[in-house]
Amino acid sequence: FPFLRIAIALQTLTIFVQAVSSGLLMTSSYGETLHSAGARVMYGASMLYVLAAVLAWKPGGGSPRPVLHASGFLVLASVQVAVGIAHLPSVHLPLGVLMFGLSLLALARR
Repeated sequence: FPFLRIAIALQTLTIFVQAVSSGLLMTSSYGETLHSAGARVMYGASMLYVLAAVLAWKPGGGSPRPVLHASGFLVLASVQVAVGIAHLPSVHLPLGVLMFGLSLLALARR
């Protein structure tokens, strides 16, 4: 299921870009705009991961497990966006690190 692997890779890349833009958020005037736009792209990539997992499962005849993983990740992404908007860096930063690690793990397993 190459589409699933591509979706996970895209998600992982967008989370990494968010880490880079978080540094810019603290050091430049345009960092907030970049990080905010990146959050939308990351969230879209997480939704694409869910879509790819569903397509790999139902029409593709694969396991439903990736759907659970992708859905759980979308929940984490939703929490991440909410705590970012609420300006809670003590939750936002560690959750971002966790999400990057989980996304890398999912990519390695594909």
